[in-house]
Amino acid sequence: MKWKAKIITHKKEKRIAVYFEKNDEWIARIKKLTGSRWSQTLGTWHLPDTVENRQRFHLAPLSYSLPSEEGIEQIEKFKQILRSKRYSDNTVTTYSEALKSFLVFYREKAVAEITNEDVILYNNEHILKNNLSASYQNQIVNAVKLFFQTIRETKMIVDKIHRPKNAKTLPNVLSKEEVKLILNAHSNIKHKMMLSLIYSCGLRCGELLALRPVHIDSKRNLVLLKNGKGKKDRIVPLSPKILEMLRDYYKIYKPTTYLFEGQIKGQHYDARSLQLVLKQVLQKTGITKPATLHWLRNSFATHLLESGTDLRYIQELLGHASSKTTEIYTHVSTKSIQQIKSPFDDL
Repeated sequence: MKWKAKIITHKKEKRIAVYFEKNDEWIARIKKLTGSRWSQTLGTWHLPDTVENRQRFHLAPLSYSLPSEEGIEQIEKFKQILRSKRYSDNTVTTYSEALKSFLVFYREKAVAEITNEDVILYNNEHILKNNLSASYQNQIVNAVKLFFQTIRETKMIVDKIHRPKNAKTLPNVLSKEEVKLILNAHSNIKHKMMLSLIYSCGLRCGELLALRPVHIDSKRNLVLLKNGKGKKDRIVPLSPKILEMLRDYYKIYKPTTYLFEGQIKGQHYDARSLQLVLKQVLQKTGITKPATLHWLRNSFATHLLESGTDLRYIQELLGHASSKTTEIYTHVSTKSIQQIKSPFDDL
């Protein structure tokens, strides 16, 4: 089969775009590659710009894209430590890739000789110079701190590694009217069911896709969420209307292992496919906001707050460890703000 690959910059990150005619076998193969993503905007699959991927698609070698031999060994040890502490696969990948970026920058330096000043230099000469985000910088800091906490002989003083100042960003929220348009736009009952469940229960995408039929307690109208973020279980109330929809859905699809399965029985639905479903719905409804699945969770929390639900209950429903995380929704709730009268009205 004919294909073409080239280096692109997507969302300020170097990626390898792979172009080929639609083919189920190729799509299945590329999905298995670490870090692969589908871009609706570009209309193609793309992968991290790594030595392995450049070799795989016969592209020019990437210079200085690997740490030193010592660095590679240390990253493998770091992965083993994270796995032994039961970090999720996504966290292991994120942290080890972040550490790899840092150790590539210092590939000519022994790990034991790296200091706090080197972290500052990396931030200035790599993060800021390449206009990388503060959240990515935070990932690097988290990975470096965790890594050097496990290294005994080092010049690094872990407690003095500084973080970038957090941006005061507000959560993105949809109005109730927009949510209603989104949930009613799809004729496919599975897609409508998944989007409705995220909004009605305030679920993270991963929590939705990990649901199994046994997690639905229809007698008590509850949903049991196993191993949510931070490995914490919690329960959330299930709307009677959602329960009726679930019964109709179950009769048609008869899921076996997961409540929402993909084309292959026993495997959960793909997160990227669900995000694509939402994008298609947005186009259909004419909503121009760049909404993501997480916007539905944010909207659930904000709409609860606006209806008078106590913030402590919302914290429990969302599975937030700290009330400070939940308090951010008070800044996007319009209930009190809309009651404020502008002095302009008295002129």
